[in-house]
Amino acid sequence: MTIWYGRLYLLIFIFLSFNLQAQIENRKTTFSAKNSVEIKEDKNTLALYDLYNKGEEKKAYKKAHSILKSASNHRSIARTNLLLAYYFNKRAIIDSSIYYTNQALKFNTVVNDSLKNRLFSLGYNLLAINYKKRGLLNESKKWHLKGIEASQKYNEKNLYYTHIHGLAQTYSELGDYNNALKLFKQCLTCKDDNEIILGSYINIGDIYSRLKDYENANIFYKKGKIICEKTNNDQGRVIVLLGLGENYQLQNKPQEALKMFQEALTIADKSELNQLSIVSRSSIGNTYISLKKYNEAKMIFSEALQKSVYFGLLQNQSSIYDELRKIAIQQEDYKNAYLFFEKAARIKDSINNLQKIKEINELEVKYKTTQKQKEIEALKFENEAKKLTLANQEEAIKNMLLQEEISKKNNENTILAFQNSSNKKRNEISLLKKDQQLKALEINQQKKTKLFTITAFLILLLPLTGLLFQYYKRFKVQHVLNIKQAEISSQKINGILKDQELELIKASISGQDKERQRISQELHDSIGGNLAAIKLQVNHLDVSNFSNIQKISLQLDETYQQVRSLSHTLLPKKFSQNKFLEVLESYLKNISEASKVKISFIPYPRKEINEMDEDIQIETFKIIQELLTNTIKHANASEVEIQLNFIENIVNLLFEDNGIGFDAAKQSKGIGFINLETRIKKLNGSFFIDSKLKRGTITNIEIPILEPKSKNKVKGIDLKNQLDELKSN
Repeated sequence: MTIWYGRLYLLIFIFLSFNLQAQIENRKTTFSAKNSVEIKEDKNTLALYDLYNKGEEKKAYKKAHSILKSASNHRSIARTNLLLAYYFNKRAIIDSSIYYTNQALKFNTVVNDSLKNRLFSLGYNLLAINYKKRGLLNESKKWHLKGIEASQKYNEKNLYYTHIHGLAQTYSELGDYNNALKLFKQCLTCKDDNEIILGSYINIGDIYSRLKDYENANIFYKKGKIICEKTNNDQGRVIVLLGLGENYQLQNKPQEALKMFQEALTIADKSELNQLSIVSRSSIGNTYISLKKYNEAKMIFSEALQKSVYFGLLQNQSSIYDELRKIAIQQEDYKNAYLFFEKAARIKDSINNLQKIKEINELEVKYKTTQKQKEIEALKFENEAKKLTLANQEEAIKNMLLQEEISKKNNENTILAFQNSSNKKRNEISLLKKDQQLKALEINQQKKTKLFTITAFLILLLPLTGLLFQYYKRFKVQHVLNIKQAEISSQKINGILKDQELELIKASISGQDKERQRISQELHDSIGGNLAAIKLQVNHLDVSNFSNIQKISLQLDETYQQVRSLSHTLLPKKFSQNKFLEVLESYLKNISEASKVKISFIPYPRKEINEMDEDIQIETFKIIQELLTNTIKHANASEVEIQLNFIENIVNLLFEDNGIGFDAAKQSKGIGFINLETRIKKLNGSFFIDSKLKRGTITNIEIPILEPKSKNKVKGIDLKNQLDELKSN
């Protein structure tokens, strides 16, 4: 399980906000007795600490800032900064906590060495905690070791165990569990501080849990829980609940673990325990992963990540990205898995870089301290020298007289030196004048050579300029000739294309004329003759003779069949031999290749469209032909999208192009538009065009499809009704 990443290093002195004044003022009475003149307690600072320890932390925070504005006593400033550092540490605002800790150490100039050392020890502890929260474990270890040294110097037992406890946690984070257990058990001997004992119980429980000794882990967690309930310690409760939940998780009891983690999250959010809140969410996310509830896990990890980024907790961010990567792998989302892996790697690199920067800063601090020590030694030496001079004033006076004589001789020597230097300068001036004359001669010679060079260059430049001008004129004439030739070529090509179009149109008209002639002959010879015969028989119809009526009925059937066969001969053969959509797609493909217009065609559903009535298919085909012709002729479009849908007995045609468009209000209706409108009205359809200049055109057509009725059936019913009427008459 991976929630150990946050919890083990987070178990950092849960007593920080509960015994703050006791930590600093542990030996207040003793110090007052020893140095009542040197140390005078600041009443405002004491009241501030009392307010913080009563739980009114936000009021204490505001009052601390007002004290910093008005305080002049370095001790008050240092202690106020330290309180602000603890305030931000509790809320996992690491940068602010480190800043105020450094400010406290900066103003820690108390005369009393023991009190000064105690405040340094507290500051070192707080720095170690902040760097541990950031995941910089080696940096944290360094400050704990410095704190142990400072607390041992003046036998500060409480602070000694504080740093021992913190160092044990660092060992635990680094995986050195033997040293960690040894130090935590040493902390249990500190009977005067329940908070250190509580932290030790929890940490020992965590280590045993990690070593899979769940029974011992539960024993120590329960001991810690008893102390939390006695002291009303919310932070301790959260950590104990996290430990118990982790134990359940390791024993494959996810539901019990989830219950513990959710209870811990509720307390952490309520008490503004931000880092514990992040760890609780991460623990819940891990439980969801074990239950294969990956979406819930991703959601809770996202909340934890957002808080980690906000508070600058690098180690938490790295671990959360690792968990999100595992979820992505489980969901086979390898793209996001790789993305999370990269982010985790970048954060780990930044942690390593920070470690290196800290080491460099540490070396810089050491260098500066050595420099200051040297300066102090130099000052001491000067003081000793002054003492010697004061002790030997008579000898100093004698030395002064001697120095005066020496200075007189030095003055004489300086006068002689000045005379020698003046002579040297005169000689140097004469040499400089000669150099100037030589340089003047060289400059005149250079001017003459430059003038000769420029003249020769100009003589060569003039014919070159003439040649270039002639070349430019020829190039310009040739360019104009090329343009004219290109125009003539394009005109010839356009003429050839127009001739081809005219030939095609003539052939089409000729074919149409022949087809009309054939249809007229068919109508005149066959259908016309039949209708004339039927008319004569009806005029001389004998109602009583039923056989005559049957003959007329048979002639009507024959005429109907002739009309039907004629209409079928008018249908294109490709509709009768192929499926409708195949014919239409082939037509669109040919048009696209010929016109270089990209045509996208989307039919739905294909089967129902192919099974539509042939009349509707023909009309739809002709409508698309008309729309496509108009688009190619007028729209200057590069792309066309056609959607043909047949849903709930309605044919919907959506035709869209990316052409130049037109203003529908000002555009006059052409023949093609009128033909299109007429076709759609015959089919009881609706027709809508949306177009604007430079935006393209969208045409939406809807045609309702009525239930097909058999013409033969209707005709037969009508004839039967007529026969029944004749019989009754």
